[in-house]
Amino acid sequence: MALREDFLENLVGDLEYHPRRAALYLSIGVATLCFWMFAPFDTKFTAIPLVVGAGSLTLILKGVFLLRKTSDGLGNSQQGLGLSEQEFVQSSRSFAPKPLPSIPALAAQMVQDFGTGAFLLGPVLEIGTRINDSWNNLPSFPVFLAGAAIFFIGWLIRRVTSSASDRS
Repeated sequence: MALREDFLENLVGDLEYHPRRAALYLSIGVATLCFWMFAPFDTKFTAIPLVVGAGSLTLILKGVFLLRKTSDGLGNSQQGLGLSEQEFVQSSRSFAPKPLPSIPALAAQMVQDFGTGAFLLGPVLEIGTRINDSWNNLPSFPVFLAGAAIFFIGWLIRRVTSSASDRS
């Protein structure tokens, strides 16, 4: 499987209604957000708290997305994304409750999602420093680099722990 197809399958395969997984994402997201909220103000806008804060926001957003019933069935690669409204309603009713993925797969996906927040926040901070001069000392590149590294580590763990039949 090509690298591009692997990334696409990684993203699309995660679009599903899963309330137990959503509760896990929300609880870890709120816990990590508390780390950022209760950090001293003078260190709140340094690289590590910004990475944790951005990662917590993506975990919370993903948890909210996983609670949406309308996302059920979109991750099924046989169904595709071009469903009519009737097919979508029928397919979402026919799915059985899904078990949690394996611990390594779930941990790798959560690490990836956590890193995505900082990965996306880095360029936004750079734009913010250009707009507002008082944000001149925000560490946009270290936040971006840390987010990219965390995302890559999660992707690598997910790739290593997946079975050979999943990759071929």
